[in-house]
Amino acid sequence: MTEDTHSVLVVTKDSKLSQSIGAMLIPPLFETEVLSDFNEARRRVSERVYNIILVDYSEGEGADFATDASESLSTILLLTPSSLFEEVSYRVEGYGIITVTNPLDQFYFYNMIKAAIAVQYKVQVLSSQTTKLKVKMEEIKLVNRAKMLLMQNMSMSEEEAHHYIEKDAMDHGLKKTTVAENIIKTYG
Repeated sequence: MTEDTHSVLVVTKDSKLSQSIGAMLIPPLFETEVLSDFNEARRRVSERVYNIILVDYSEGEGADFATDASESLSTILLLTPSSLFEEVSYRVEGYGIITVTNPLDQFYFYNMIKAAIAVQYKVQVLSSQTTKLKVKMEEIKLVNRAKMLLMQNMSMSEEEAHHYIEKDAMDHGLKKTTVAENIIKTYG
């Protein structure tokens, strides 16, 4: 899958709807998988990340699946009957689920897919930034633990311990986290 290909999971029991969506989401821009069983869809979502998940309301079963799937990083569109749109939309919007009226208007659907793609790009950027921040926080915790051990065992001030870790890393061409791990092994 290239950067310009979007993986889409379509979950519906309505074969006409799946054919209609399949006709609009054509390769190579979309890699589309269609399932009619919600339990199978749950299994698939637990195994892989889809950029977009399109879910048919299916008398409420789709809404339940969509809320379950909302824990993933996928952008979820819930296709909802017009008569239930407000009620369902209100119920699922807190999960970050976008509701779309069904039957589908082709132009409206296309615009919603474009919006979902834009949201997916933003989710990917934020997810990447979150991962980087978590790694950085773990590095800071590690270095702080090493400084604390140096302060306790070598009677250094915090500034001296910090300088010691930085100098040792520079002198030996190591990362500060590697030096910190060595200090923790020695004194921890």
